[in-house]
Amino acid sequence: MYRDVQLHIAGQWRAAEGGRTLPVLNPATEEEIGTVAHAARSDLDAALEAAAGGFKTWSKVSAYDRAKVMRKAADLLRERVADIARLMTLEQGKPLPEARMETLAAADIIDWFAEEARRAYGRVIPARAAGVYQLVIKEPVGPVAAFTPWNFPINQVVRKLSGALAAGCSIIVKAPEETPASPAELIRCFVDAGVPAGVIGLVYGVPAEISEYLIPHPTIRKVTFTGSTPVGKKLAALAGAHMKRVTMELGGHSPVIVFEDADIDAAAKQIAGAKFRNAGQVCVSPTRFMVQEKAYDQFVDRFVAYAKTVRVGNGLEEGTQMGPLANERRVPAIEALLADAQQKGAEVRTGGNRIGNKGYFFEPTVVTGVSREMRMMNEEPFGPLAMIFPFADFDEAVAEANRLPYGLASYAYTRSAKTANAIAASVEAGMMTINHLGLALPEVPFGGVKDSGFGSEGGTEAIEAYLNPKFVSQAGL
Repeated sequence: MYRDVQLHIAGQWRAAEGGRTLPVLNPATEEEIGTVAHAARSDLDAALEAAAGGFKTWSKVSAYDRAKVMRKAADLLRERVADIARLMTLEQGKPLPEARMETLAAADIIDWFAEEARRAYGRVIPARAAGVYQLVIKEPVGPVAAFTPWNFPINQVVRKLSGALAAGCSIIVKAPEETPASPAELIRCFVDAGVPAGVIGLVYGVPAEISEYLIPHPTIRKVTFTGSTPVGKKLAALAGAHMKRVTMELGGHSPVIVFEDADIDAAAKQIAGAKFRNAGQVCVSPTRFMVQEKAYDQFVDRFVAYAKTVRVGNGLEEGTQMGPLANERRVPAIEALLADAQQKGAEVRTGGNRIGNKGYFFEPTVVTGVSREMRMMNEEPFGPLAMIFPFADFDEAVAEANRLPYGLASYAYTRSAKTANAIAASVEAGMMTINHLGLALPEVPFGGVKDSGFGSEGGTEAIEAYLNPKFVSQAGL
């Protein structure tokens, strides 16, 4: 059922000019399952021209009518969830229930942004003189260039796509070449729902070549990127050189702080489940687990016990809880982090090895005895790797949580309201969830601080990134 993936330009699904393609591999089998069109420079020019025309059309459609089209797209996504989720599992590897959940969550995100389109209010500012009206009007920023990663092929596209369309912008999506089919099917839902030609473009190719061409182009007025911090810094610098508005959702190294008064068993089970979701390939994945000394042994025992029960396998097989890593690059990357840590005295409590010799499977891995000079304590692992270490008091936990330049997600567990309030105020992060997993809902902000980027891809803040405030002052003659 996996069909070769095409570009979408000016309302047409088509091959790249010249017919160039890239292979798409199933990470569970390492087999080629299809191809994706590789855009040429002429394809990008066509997409830019279409986006300029699409913006002129879409920006004049009322928010009320934009919302109707978007809600229809969400309904189509729900109707097609079974086929789309299967495509996602084939190309990305995550278990089918996770792929299904991601697809259905995307439909909820579309619905939420559709409603926000109708509530992008301006305001009236009281004037200092009689007969003067002072208005703030929200206008769409213009054509958008969006760059998305492979770990959540639909989720990472749908936030950018929905925010742009809700505001009245056109958009060119550079979706991931490793996982191209599921985002293409997301965009097909919008096209079939009636989004006019030119409003949505979809291209694939060499990421650096596409970004270096699209970002400086005068047609593009806003850039939105999800990916690694080093790449994000380069793209933000390029956008800044051309005064382009940006939203950057970058890497993290999320701290988990477990205080001794928490429900240790419940905390270990809950946060371990979050750790191994999508094989740890999640920007907000918990990574550095700090546990207060009195609770440390109990937490480690429970966490390790849970990790040993995680069933790893092909995401299409019933009962699979964790699929393979999404691409071949991730296996040696995690092995290198582990080798460095073990050389410096860390202990692997469970896991630590690739599984089999076919597919990119890796064991759920828990490491103790870690120290700050180890690479894994400083570099985002982006895999099923948890490092657990003790802390003595509140100040020590905060110091470690804030030690790195990242500031995306953070987690804490405590029964004390005083401690909860204090830790939320002290940790430098764009998001914190305490005693439960409460991140990434459509209606709440989603973004980081420091080297984890800036801007939000959720909440009312998300649509504001695609709108320019215009001040209009009018006096009667």
